[in-house]
Amino acid sequence: MHPRFLAAFDALPSTLQTALRPILDDPDFHAVLTATQVANLQQQTQLDTDNLALALLPLAAACAVATVSHFNVGAIARGISGNWYFGANMEFVGAPLQQTVHAEQSAITHAWLRGERRLETITVNYTPCGHCRQFMNELNSGTAIRISLPQRAISTLADYLPDAFGPRDLAITELLMDEVDHGYRAEGDALVQAAVAAANASHAPYSQSHSGVALLTASGRMMTGRYAENAAFNPSLPPLQAALILLNMHGEACNQVKRAVLAEVKDATLSQFAATQATLQALGCNELLQVELHKA
Repeated sequence: MHPRFLAAFDALPSTLQTALRPILDDPDFHAVLTATQVANLQQQTQLDTDNLALALLPLAAACAVATVSHFNVGAIARGISGNWYFGANMEFVGAPLQQTVHAEQSAITHAWLRGERRLETITVNYTPCGHCRQFMNELNSGTAIRISLPQRAISTLADYLPDAFGPRDLAITELLMDEVDHGYRAEGDALVQAAVAAANASHAPYSQSHSGVALLTASGRMMTGRYAENAAFNPSLPPLQAALILLNMHGEACNQVKRAVLAEVKDATLSQFAATQATLQALGCNELLQVELHKA
């Protein structure tokens, strides 16, 4: 079991501990529960899906990197596939607060990067802030997505974001988590190709500034992230943060990134380079390669 889960695990009810231990002890557990695992946990604990997700929130919150606020927030994104994806807030000492990641963004992006195509419920241990409500409104689930909080009746995003403004108001038909391939290519090594592949699946319907990041860690692991643009602009999630979310969910420290590649469109309306470089430097990585995307 990853050390970050130990304290939260010890505080769980004994029946849930017994059911969870084989999952958490698996070295291949990377903060995702499969539909089969969820069903088995329900059977062993006699908890319905909503109460099981609420019971698991302390484990998601244990993944937080709260180096500024020291306030851990956990979230679980529940996909239509039946798989559940952990998420947690992330903060980076030495980088502007605008570069932080909220727990709901983390769980949603984690699911997106794992190939989930639609979410039905977000379970979170604190009320979603306005930033996260707007971020969720970009999803192809729309305002029908369910929001589950401890000791509260389940609501929908429409309840938390009445009279919402989103992509549909701008006649955008490509929604976050829709499957896309923008058809870019670039020549280079495996890390470059991974960044290009990430950019091809990025979500930037407002600026068309598609971008992707690939990271190489000290352990030799490769992680990728995609840009997720938002109708309200400010809640957009940069590709570096998406890659750092995946890295964190794998249980690796963000300060172990040794090399990074940013793939983005030449002369795009927006560039991720300066912010990506500054945040990586705050994490101790000074090797960032920028590559230009070209249509195949």
